[in-house]
Amino acid sequence: MDYDVLILGGGIIGCAAAYELSKYSLNIALIERDYDIADDVALFNSTIVYDGLECNDSLMSKLEIMGNSLIRDMAQKFNVKLKEYNSMIIAEDENCQNKLIEIYNEKKDIIDNIYLLDGNDALKIEHALSNKVKKVLYSKNTLIIEPYDLALAYGEIAFDNGVNFKLEEEVLDIQRMSKGFRVITNKNKFTCNMVLNTTPGKNYSIGKSDRLNKNRENQKYFLLNNKVKKKFDSIITFIKEDGEQICMSPTIEGNSAVYIKSAFDISYEDAFNEIIKFNNLVKEENISQFYEIPFYNDTLIIDDSFMESGYISVNGKSYAQVTITPAIAKIVCETIVNNLNCVLKKDFIDKRREFYKFRDLCNNDRKKIIKLNKSYGKMVCYCNKITEGEIIDAIRRPLGARTLEGVRRRTGITFGDCMGARCLNKVIKILAREMNKDMTDIVRESGDSKLILGRIKEFNDM
Repeated sequence: MDYDVLILGGGIIGCAAAYELSKYSLNIALIERDYDIADDVALFNSTIVYDGLECNDSLMSKLEIMGNSLIRDMAQKFNVKLKEYNSMIIAEDENCQNKLIEIYNEKKDIIDNIYLLDGNDALKIEHALSNKVKKVLYSKNTLIIEPYDLALAYGEIAFDNGVNFKLEEEVLDIQRMSKGFRVITNKNKFTCNMVLNTTPGKNYSIGKSDRLNKNRENQKYFLLNNKVKKKFDSIITFIKEDGEQICMSPTIEGNSAVYIKSAFDISYEDAFNEIIKFNNLVKEENISQFYEIPFYNDTLIIDDSFMESGYISVNGKSYAQVTITPAIAKIVCETIVNNLNCVLKKDFIDKRREFYKFRDLCNNDRKKIIKLNKSYGKMVCYCNKITEGEIIDAIRRPLGARTLEGVRRRTGITFGDCMGARCLNKVIKILAREMNKDMTDIVRESGDSKLILGRIKEFNDM
């Protein structure tokens, strides 16, 4: 056999599973069709870690509770930025208020630190709330985390512990053999004892996804700048009787994000008007970025119906994917390890390679780093204070960036007020230099997304 375990898909679940399995004496490879890992976690590097309170499905709620507990240890171990925020679910009308009471009675014995408050008590905690609020479901368990950084940490540590990452390689089929499996890609054929498929919706010669209960709704996502006059100190979710939700949440960087989830494809104008009802001090000039993306609320299935032959799949997409990832990775790892003859490694490296975020350092530490490496003294992104040294490190690290999107997600560059107007060209130049390529070969995120289509003949340099 070429490998003991093949992991299909380099999203956050695939990377987390690779990390957990790399603790054991196994020969493991991960196959990802894109240029980079973990492109499924977030549009920007900030997401909510839930506690199971908002979830109607009992299985998903349990996974969230387990993941919420595990993710705190992971963030500390991997040096991933994490902030604790209280959360409030607010009902608009009497029927929704009764729904909050039902949720509280159902989960008060399962989830710690949750409370059902009346409007006056809620106002004492969150002063920016409207005095029209009657009932609030309050939790002290929620967090905000950098999801892309967490996924990268999983992948980088797995890489340092011997997992073979095969990027830009698409799986075409999985075939069962008399013993083990043959995995056919657009570049190679591999044999393995076990397969973990984390690519939702893929159908091969083995495995089906028809058990998946797909739940898709429309979502408008607004990232706000720091000039909003009224900010909430908590994660606020406003629910309506028709199922529409408005959520306003702080981000890791200290600004705010608002999303509107609806069964209907509402326009930008309608979505913005809903935000104004929610927070009348938000102005259109406060919107720094706008996204229109699906809201995924599937019941994730760990399908081990082919476990006897050595095939496991994780099917479905969820808004709480980051929260439940540590739990799913633990579960599938235990299942695989129990079916293979392996032991824990004595030389397992459970630590991420060191890196620096210039904007988070004090001036003395900045001076020390610049003495060691002058590239940290060259500012590239003035909005977010990101240096050339950080960009070079993002490219040279294990599983380093090969695209503009990879650099953006690792460093936060182009997410500032200028949206890359002043730094985009510099980043492309650095990528081209570090990868020994022409600037015309640098792509945004995939092979068909070139940033510069050609050069002007009259100029020798670009």
